[in-house]
Amino acid sequence: MKTTKRHYRLFDHTADLGMEFFGKDAVALFTHAGRALFEVMVSRGGQQAQALHHYEFFLQGEDWADLMVNWLRELLFLFHGHQQLLHQLRVTSLSATELRAEVTTDDFLPEQHRIEQDIKAVTYHQAAVVQNDRGWQARVVLDV
Repeated sequence: MKTTKRHYRLFDHTADLGMEFFGKDAVALFTHAGRALFEVMVSRGGQQAQALHHYEFFLQGEDWADLMVNWLRELLFLFHGHQQLLHQLRVTSLSATELRAEVTTDDFLPEQHRIEQDIKAVTYHQAAVVQNDRGWQARVVLDV
């Protein structure tokens, strides 16, 4: 489940946190973005993740950037609304306006896990998804 730093990077943004994600194709981009969000938010403290819960997502957006923001917001709600940590995710269908994915999670346990970055929201500020000669790249700003 680990996303290496080459699939994302952080950038400074006044009072917020910026993230850029990279993928060879759109599916890899959305997969890396979801994994990186949790990697930045929570440290598991060496604990092995267990696949305890299963979620299926169907999301829509007006374009790639809107879809990315909606995707990250749904994943962030898993953490804040259900106290769940990402175990695995699989994007099963993707277009510029629709995403289907399957996600397995395990429980966030404050005695075992540490919040590294308290992300409150995913914003539309500077949100972008582009395809270039190196693959796909996305940029979002997170409210911390």
